[in-house]
Amino acid sequence: MTLYEFNSLTLEEKQTTVWDKGTFLDNYITEDIRINCYAIDRFFVEVVYDGEQNVITEVRSFKTGHSLDKYSPNSYFD
Repeated sequence: MTLYEFNSLTLEEKQTTVWDKGTFLDNYITEDIRINCYAIDRFFVEVVYDGEQNVITEVRSFKTGHSLDKYSPNSYFD
């Protein structure tokens, strides 16, 4: 599957594709949200959860760039 094909799916189809084809890589957690990062073929997908509502609010995809920075161990400045 290509990034373009993934982006043309509905939210429900994207979720199903992530569960069926995605490889879990990491997560990023704040007070308000939890983001799980998955790899599918040659791109990445973030599944954004609202912890209070216990729902998926967004599924976003990308190949490279700023979206990956939060998963780098060097980006945690505690």
